[in-house]
Amino acid sequence: MPKIKIPKNSPSIDMTPMVDLAFLLVTFFMLAANFRSNEPVDVETPSSISDKIIPDNVLLVTIDKGGRVFMNLTDPEARKEMLQNMMGKYKVGLNEEQIEMFSFMTSFGCTMQELPQYLNMSGEERKRFETKGIPTDSTNNQLKDWIFYGNIAALNSGKTAFEEAKLKGESPDPNDFKPKFTLKVDGKAVYVHAKNVIDIFRDLHLNNLNFITSLEQAPN
Repeated sequence: MPKIKIPKNSPSIDMTPMVDLAFLLVTFFMLAANFRSNEPVDVETPSSISDKIIPDNVLLVTIDKGGRVFMNLTDPEARKEMLQNMMGKYKVGLNEEQIEMFSFMTSFGCTMQELPQYLNMSGEERKRFETKGIPTDSTNNQLKDWIFYGNIAALNSGKTAFEEAKLKGESPDPNDFKPKFTLKVDGKAVYVHAKNVIDIFRDLHLNNLNFITSLEQAPN
């Protein structure tokens, strides 16, 4: 009896659902992502062998190679509270749109008087903006006020986050919610500029200051 030959067909997979899923994921991430603004200053930090990671709820002061001072506070709500206090002290008015923009921007570096104009610029324009940075001299030490009000605002936002974590049934460590202070200095900056900022932290009794460096390999 002759054998029946069954035709051999190559298996085929319908890729349409997978392609659809890929496009859905791409669309989701495009709509849900918050794009980080460009930093207004580029800093080349010195290297070290420390591998400590920068934590959340951070107040960061940056000094570029020309000695200009910039500042950032990572928590948006804390930034708003800090800004409101500075607006009251220096009698500078900002509209709601500018306040909201300030709460989500990265580092800023200008005087309080320049801030309204600074906020209306794009990220690239801020890099080209002619400013001496945040004043730190004894007659107009605006950086000291920014750090003072930033610390208070960060403590308040950290306390709120801690209470929310407890309500969720977690067992949080209170120290994880306290503000952390960091200093990033360009490797070509004159030391006296860094010393001025360090002295401000000391005057405010904020002594848990960390320094940001680039990671290098530890010696054998």
